[in-house]
Parts: sequence; structure tokens; C-alpha cells
Amino acid sequence: MADPLKDKQIVLGVCGGIAAYKAVDFLRVLVKCGAHVRVIMTESAQAFVGPLTFEALSGNPVWTHMFGRSEDTPIRHIAWAEEADAVVIVPATANIIGKVAHGIADDPLATFFLAVRAPILICPSMNVRMYENRAVQDNITRLERAGINVLSPETGSLACGHEGAGRLPDVQVIAEQLRWLLCPQDLSGERILITAGPTREPIDPVRFISNPSTGKMGYALARTARRRGAQVLLISGPTELPDPQGVRVIRVRTAEEMFHAVMEHVEQTTIVIKAAAVSDWRPASLFEHKVKKDAMAQHLPLKQTSDILKALGENKKDQILVGFAAETENLRENACAKLAAKNLDLIVANLVGQDDSGFGSDTNQVSLFYRDGGNEDLPLMDKGAVADILFDRVLQIKRNRLMPDA
Repeated sequence: MADPLKDKQIVLGVCGGIAAYKAVDFLRVLVKCGAHVRVIMTESAQAFVGPLTFEALSGNPVWTHMFGRSEDTPIRHIAWAEEADAVVIVPATANIIGKVAHGIADDPLATFFLAVRAPILICPSMNVRMYENRAVQDNITRLERAGINVLSPETGSLACGHEGAGRLPDVQVIAEQLRWLLCPQDLSGERILITAGPTREPIDPVRFISNPSTGKMGYALARTARRRGAQVLLISGPTELPDPQGVRVIRVRTAEEMFHAVMEHVEQTTIVIKAAAVSDWRPASLFEHKVKKDAMAQHLPLKQTSDILKALGENKKDQILVGFAAETENLRENACAKLAAKNLDLIVANLVGQDDSGFGSDTNQVSLFYRDGGNEDLPLMDKGAVADILFDRVLQIKRNRLMPDA
């Protein structure tokens, strides 16, 4: 599946706040993702950023005056609303929040909102005292009750010099929230546990046993599941990746820590996907001080770590259980053996050692092997696209369980 923003008709509303310049960066993100964007600016917004900037980046005329001359339709507020797949206001001031909450239509943006039926995302940004004002909070509550999604501002240093809530979130955070609004919520009601990243098994205070996993595949799975409506728990080994938005994350280091975290939470899940590259071995004991090279070469006894996937398979109830297999040879044989031995419903297998597939890459080329003996070879694709296909197949497995003769 492509980026949910690709080819979508997005209307971007820009209001008069100091964060208006960030709307330019947000527009760049939308265009880069393949969205078609129309921009509506309030009169106050034009005091911060000129309309020509948005016209140049979007490739479309910017709507700035209610009754100004335009080559566009004279009833733009209706036409644009009917054609929009989603609407987002960046930044949203207290003024526009109050207007939309109470149906006031005295400028192009507020008038346009009265005709919108597409999903709406409002991103407040203002002084902390204004944001915490009872009237503003009541208006935000009114919007949320009407089904409008309001993205809470970040807390930190504000342009006015105050500290507190009111700072516009990063544009990538806003884009991810918009993707969530645009995605079909076909995983709604599912509670999904995903493991990701490597584990690190300490030898001494400065050395450990690990592997090249970066966690990108597992994190892509977590983002995709959340976009499609699932409640997601991500149990992650050490990575440099930020927590996926809207996902509960438990950070662990060793295989044993991951084992205990998984077993503590698996009972509440409906789908388990073990994408982590867990170390199979750990030092039999942890050295208190740094071990010298000569001593290390002569003596480093190892002990097997707990087999998380095997334990999940042995204790599986009604969950769908998915595993991953990173192989260097005999892909089918090794993957199918693991599928059977670990009592999996589906295994995702790939050959590692290629620059564009496997550890560290943004793309992956995988084969899917099923419990019923079927298999499917996927072409090289973005890891997010792999995640979408994987969840499509998991949902099909669930449907087949409900209707085995269909």
C-alpha cells in the first residue's frame, strides 16, 4: 500500500500565529508524499507568511479573500469541501477554534468549514495561557464531540517566552496523524503486540553480543497497525528510532528482558508479531570488570537465551502468531521448519546480506509462508508496504477462521 497521503486532495488552512511559517514545511511534506494541496489563508496569516510561498509550493492558487476576484469557481467553499479527502489547520489559533466550534462564517476558512464532510485535523498553537483558557478548552471539547480530531500541542518554550503547552508539534507528527485519519480502520478492536530491534547481551561493562538489526521493520509494523486502528504495544530492543506516534513502547535491552515483557502482556493481545532479532546466546556470566583480550580469547562460555517465539507458540490460545526468519541460505526449508516448530500461523522470511533488503535498509524483499502450506513471494518494496500486506494477510487468516468453508 502506498503512503496514505499519496494522491489525496488535502485542504490546508493557515491561521495568523507565529507558527504559520511551519505550515510551509508541512506543505512540503504533503507535496513530497504525493498529496494534492489547496491552501486557505486567513487575513492574519498573511502578516506572517505571504500567499506566493504557498502557491509556489502547492502549484495551486491560494484562497485569501472571501469575495476577491478569482479564476476559480465563485462557490469555492462548496466545491473545495466536496473534493477534499481531508482538511488540516496548521496552526489553529484560538480565533478559528472558536469560530469553527460555534459555526461562525465570516472569512474564507470558517465559511469553508461549514461545508466540509471529510476528516478534519486541527492543530492548536498559541500562548499557554490562551490555550489553557476555559473558553478555548470548552471550544476544543465541543470540536472533539463533533467528531473533529484535535492534535494536542507540545509543551516547552514558546515564542512569547513562556513555558507550557501551546507549541505546534513537529510537521512529521502532524503528517502521521493525518495518515491515521485517512487510513481504513480495519484493525480497529485488535490488540497487537510487536517486538522489534536487536537485543544486547552484556559480556562486561563495555562489551556485548548483538546483531545488525535496526528495528525498522518492527517499527514500520507498529506505525501501520496504529494507522489502521489497532491498539499497539511495541516491545523494542536498543534502536535509534523514535517511538511511533500513538503506540505504547516498552524499551528493553536483553533477550531475557524482552521475554519477560512479552510474556507479561501477551494474554491481552489478539495478534503477536515477533519481528525482533533476538540473540540466541548470551555469556554464561557477566564479568564485573572489563575483560582483557587474552582472557576473552581463551574463555567465554555461552548460554542459550529463552526462546520467545517457541514459548509463544506453546502457549498460544486464539491469537494470530507471526514470526520472522532472516536466513543466509535454504530460505524455504529453514522458514518452513521454523513455522512448524514454533506453531506459527505465518512466517515472514528473507535472505540477509543484500544492501536493499534486510538489516538497516528502508526496503525489504520477503517471502510469506503459511500454516496451510501456501507461500507468497513479494517483490522488493518499502518496509511500510510490506507491513500493510502482512496485515492484509493476517486479517484474511482471521476471516478464514471465522468462515472456514467460505
